[in-house]
Amino acid sequence: MKKNDVRNENLLYPELSYKIIGSAFDVCNELGSGHPEKYYQKALNESFLRKGIKFEEQVFCPVSFCGKSIGKRFLDFLVEGKIIIEIKKGSRFSKANIDQVLDYLKINKVKLAILINFGNEGVSFKRIVNFS
Repeated sequence: MKKNDVRNENLLYPELSYKIIGSAFDVCNELGSGHPEKYYQKALNESFLRKGIKFEEQVFCPVSFCGKSIGKRFLDFLVEGKIIIEIKKGSRFSKANIDQVLDYLKINKVKLAILINFGNEGVSFKRIVNFS
């Protein structure tokens, strides 16, 4: 067994994650930097379609308290019902970005999210795992 094989065994959904991240790099390579977040989302949608990645876009995510709805949010993407994708644009991930994705994971009872940032330096991403 190779060293990389051991590391990949510990990753959640490695093949699907690689396809998603590859799509983000494809988008960045073609569009470049400086566009509004919504353009990156539309381009990522197209890349997912071309690669045969099954997804839902702008997925409604209710926020409840004591069994009552107190608000709503929308996930950028839910890929194959397994991975939440949240897109950002900027120089780095903020604590608020990470907290937002952690909330999405808990509310939707999903194990993995990938936070993707389209910045001036290119694409960066962070895999966030729901351990609860």
